[in-house]
Amino acid sequence: MENKSKSKLIRTDLIYPELSYKIIGILFDVYNKLGPGYQEKYYQRAIASAFRKQRFAFREQVPIPLIYLEEKIGRYFLDFLIENKIVLEIKRGDRFSRKDIEQVYAYLKAKKLKLGLLANLTNRGVKFKRILNIK
Repeated sequence: MENKSKSKLIRTDLIYPELSYKIIGILFDVYNKLGPGYQEKYYQRAIASAFRKQRFAFREQVPIPLIYLEEKIGRYFLDFLIENKIVLEIKRGDRFSRKDIEQVYAYLKAKKLKLGLLANLTNRGVKFKRILNIK
């Protein structure tokens, strides 16, 4: 009976629902343990540590070339690439800026991935936004 109620909590209309819920849970856990006020790099290190403890397949600061007409014209660096499926970008601040949303979308396009998570670590907790590349 317990499994049945748990399965109802996971939405089936989302891309990678189980994996994204686990990632978001880790973000909240890290924030709850560290609290507010730290630099982004320290949250990133703590998140990486939590991913390792949970045995996630992930990479940090992943370089992604930007290609135009078969020529490399630039390079992006993803905060995290999780299981070669989800981009996780960590930011500090209360609001999701258009620039940050567009940045994650550009990462998804460059890497040909479907889902990005933009996480803002605020003074009052974690806010997150799912960004899709379904074109």
